[in-house]
Amino acid sequence: MAIIVQTSTPKALLKALRKAVDDGKVAAWRYDKDGDFTHTSLQWSRKAWLHPYLGTDVLSFGLIGREEKKMTKVIYGIYHGRFISMLLTHFGEKFSSVRATAVKDELRDLF
Repeated sequence: MAIIVQTSTPKALLKALRKAVDDGKVAAWRYDKDGDFTHTSLQWSRKAWLHPYLGTDVLSFGLIGREEKKMTKVIYGIYHGRFISMLLTHFGEKFSSVRATAVKDELRDLF
């Protein structure tokens, strides 16, 4: 399952997202040294990560699971739903559409 964001400025959108996290405007998410995003709540923190991929007119995020845990539909549903909600709430003017694939995306997902 991947998140695909259609935007004419994918690099700028990713930079704005990281700045919003750094500034505390997007408190429910953080990113690690690899640039992967994880949820900050105790229940969902580090259950998975969303890895950004820059493309032409697209910013996509692939899901990375924990090596020792099987990925569940609940985890990828929570991560994708909440991340898309955050994008719509804080960055809706910076992209034209966002969607999630319904099944594992072999090019982007690592689980």
